[in-house]
Amino acid sequence: MATGWAGDGAVQDQIDSTVDDAVKRARSKLPRGKSLTHCEECDAKIPDARRKAVPGVRLCVDCQEAHDRDEKAFSGYNRRGSKDSQLR
Repeated sequence: MATGWAGDGAVQDQIDSTVDDAVKRARSKLPRGKSLTHCEECDAKIPDARRKAVPGVRLCVDCQEAHDRDEKAFSGYNRRGSKDSQLR
């Protein structure tokens, strides 16, 4: 397959970079540290079972669900895949 100016393996390199970025983004969102006893959003008590199950938890279930819905709207943007970056 002709690829123009792109070198051999350029497509796979782009796919690998996209996957690496997604993994880094997911890992950066993992909770860390000591779990809170009360939600940092609404100040509701976080049950002991949740704090043990999710180390570093900072939100109650209701606030976490709302946060997850908001996060789902963001899909990210891969600048490596834009036409401008391919021309360089």
